[in-house]
Amino acid sequence: MFSLSWQHGSRAYQFYQLTKPRVVSLIVFTAVIGMFLATPGMVPPVPLLAGTFGIALVAGAAAAVNCLVEQKLDAVMTRTRARPLPRGAITPLQTLVFAGAIGGAGLALLYRWVNPLTMWLTLATFVGYAIVYTVVLKPMTPQNIVIGGASGAMPPVLGWAAVTGEVSHEALLLFLIIFAWTPPHFWALALYRKHEYAKAGVPMLPVTHGDRFTRLHVLLYTVILTAVTFMPFAARMSGALYLTAALALDAVFLWYAVRIYVAYSDRLAHRTFRYSILYLSALFTALLVDHYLRL
Repeated sequence: MFSLSWQHGSRAYQFYQLTKPRVVSLIVFTAVIGMFLATPGMVPPVPLLAGTFGIALVAGAAAAVNCLVEQKLDAVMTRTRARPLPRGAITPLQTLVFAGAIGGAGLALLYRWVNPLTMWLTLATFVGYAIVYTVVLKPMTPQNIVIGGASGAMPPVLGWAAVTGEVSHEALLLFLIIFAWTPPHFWALALYRKHEYAKAGVPMLPVTHGDRFTRLHVLLYTVILTAVTFMPFAARMSGALYLTAALALDAVFLWYAVRIYVAYSDRLAHRTFRYSILYLSALFTALLVDHYLRL
């Protein structure tokens, strides 16, 4: 049924593309950071490896289900029409079997080699993204990104739970950072892709409320994000190194948000979207470096 060849365009590569590897890589990255922040020393190898692979497999399964549900939507949008399902490279049944196989394997890995709490939280995250966000929220409300952002903010919590077997206030601070980051990140994308979303009938904020309203909310949520990123320092979870990095990263993000509001262009929105990805990666890296340099 499946080809083992890993050449570009091969069957195996198409299944790999179903998992949205670039998105999953950021998910896994923040989950692993959560693992390291949860312990003063090194993370034990078993929860580190099993947790990383388990979370990655379930995240990939959620992405595949998202592709399955949105295959008709993906077919009419320029940035997604080359995905395997719209092109007919993979069938819906194959996608469903694939998602079930890797998702089930990931959950089993987490239950057996990590802990039941991490498995249940990861399953809840899967349901939140693949069902609640993709099936219910995205086609119904322009607040889909805000509400559905809860599932996207869970990876560091999963990583924390994988190491400690619990969810502490520090883990929730990591959750809040990603939760506040999600709206300006996705609305920057929605601004320069609004015509595609309108054509596809997706009620993204620029489609339902217009550009100026969305640009204002990008700015407001970036201000909220800036305040949230100070919380780890205020809670003594991090030190001066992280605070310095956060101030610098936030200053650039705020500059982009202000520019989007007062002098919008599609090019600027695209640059903001790309910076937001770098921003989150750099912020969590700063948390990690600060964590170990303070020991």
